[in-house]
Amino acid sequence: MKYPKEYLEEIKTRLKVSTVVSKTVNLKKRGKEYVGLSPFKTEKTPSFTVNDEKEFYHCFSTAEHGNIFDFVMKTQNLKFGEAVKHLANLAGMRPYTFSKEDQIREEKWNNYKLIFNKYVEHYHKELLKNSLAIEAKNYLKKRGLTIEEVKKFKIGFETNDINFQDKIFKEFKESEIKETGLFYFDEKKKQYVSRFRERVLFPIKNISGEPIAIGGRILKDNKYFAKYINSPETQFFKKGSNLYNLDFARKLSNNIDNIFLVEGYMDVIGLSKNKIDNVVANLGTSLTTRQILILNQFFDEIIICFDGDESGYKAALRAAENSIIELKPEKKISFLFLSDNQDPDSFVNEKGKDFFIDFSKSNSVPIHKFIFNHYYKNIEDNPSSRATFEKKLREISYTIKDEFIKKYVLEYFLEKISELTPNTNIKYKKNYSKPLKSLKATQNYYNETKSLKAIEIKEFSFLYILLKKTSLIRDNFNLIENVKLFSSENKLLFSEILKQTNNLEISDIESIDIDKNLIERIVKYASIKHILIKYLNDDEKILEIFSEIVRDLKNYELEVRIEELESRFSKDLSEVTFNELKELKKLQKIN
Repeated sequence: MKYPKEYLEEIKTRLKVSTVVSKTVNLKKRGKEYVGLSPFKTEKTPSFTVNDEKEFYHCFSTAEHGNIFDFVMKTQNLKFGEAVKHLANLAGMRPYTFSKEDQIREEKWNNYKLIFNKYVEHYHKELLKNSLAIEAKNYLKKRGLTIEEVKKFKIGFETNDINFQDKIFKEFKESEIKETGLFYFDEKKKQYVSRFRERVLFPIKNISGEPIAIGGRILKDNKYFAKYINSPETQFFKKGSNLYNLDFARKLSNNIDNIFLVEGYMDVIGLSKNKIDNVVANLGTSLTTRQILILNQFFDEIIICFDGDESGYKAALRAAENSIIELKPEKKISFLFLSDNQDPDSFVNEKGKDFFIDFSKSNSVPIHKFIFNHYYKNIEDNPSSRATFEKKLREISYTIKDEFIKKYVLEYFLEKISELTPNTNIKYKKNYSKPLKSLKATQNYYNETKSLKAIEIKEFSFLYILLKKTSLIRDNFNLIENVKLFSSENKLLFSEILKQTNNLEISDIESIDIDKNLIERIVKYASIKHILIKYLNDDEKILEIFSEIVRDLKNYELEVRIEELESRFSKDLSEVTFNELKELKKLQKIN
């Protein structure tokens, strides 16, 4: 069976070619394209190019050319179906299994889209042509919108057209209509009622540009009705996994590195009207890590610009603590706070595009500084308050997934805290060497590590714990028996440590004769050292972490052996090789 075209298109929509290729090839940006060394041929001069706008790669030295599916198939020796599964997983999509349930779901999805398309088109025309929509037109005009913005965003007005509703219910099944959330059953009237009646409609589209939900704004002041409501979550619409205007904004990522994240539909439309189109809005909920990951696929910097009032500030703080978890060395997250309690829409309409862009450049606050400044404002001059302050900042640091970012954020927090208590932190300051422009140096540090293999970085952590907790590892020597390291320098160092300490019987590591440059390299690149700060005196936890590292090293050894056997089996088709391969794969699953 063939994969549905829509499924494949969504994978391509969610993943830039450069995102996929950069996992294999070290790419550098050159104009609108990326260049790198060919993965298909050994070369010294880059002949391999990637064009995200045109969605293809091309290798001039081998004439290899194609899309993300072709690239994964050729570089990982996968069949098309395997490549689709791999890329769907990378894109955060469920695997397509061709079961009967999947076919039913596909049919539901097609009808879901049809209903939404008909609904959006009908009520968009109602806004433009129906005299009953005059109040909605006046509201949009008052907000400074022209016919251009109304058409671009397919804004509509729900005139509660009974004829249209009857037509929809004749054309589709009741269960399919109910699934969309556009109508609900009124128990008193015993009939279906339009959820968004007499509201201005803002269609919410998925990343492919298909309407999947609605945001509705009521016009009349009524204390019994919320000013804004969104579609309820459905099988095909999850608020935390979608962003308003992402379908359009993502297309700009080939030329623009940053994206503004705002709170409301009108903020997006107001900025767009002023020629700032790299903007999206979350959908009435707290910012989720899923939304951050989606934006990271397309943009290098996220500038969060919520309303300047108290509720906007609180939303920004929640967003900061949620989004710092996914911060990456090559990515930035900043916060922009507007003056005079303004929202982005009113601010840009009053000040204009150029002022807004300049204001954002000079007033954006990096995420780590915003978090520190917020909690610093709330501390009192007593030990308990300061202890709570430090504990909170440490907790936030430990949530960060990326080890490099975790290191520098924690160091920034600790350095700032030490400035608050100069007398009690003398010891810390003596032992602490301030990294020059630490967070700005993160990018350079990250670039250095790109030349290292993932397994090398894992080995650094293994050796770091071995050096720092020698007595503990000696008492649990069984953990390191049969452990194999793969990089030549680390392998040599591990061997020398065991040899010169008589299998760790000598715990004074500093007394042994080992190249200090190798030790310094471990200390520099062992990402685990920042986690050990938290568990310095917790031997049980350190052993748990160490065991996990050992398990990863052994799994890597299995992977290498499996690759060797697979290569051998493809040539000799030997039953002995096949059986050995099968046993190793069993071990891999156990580990």
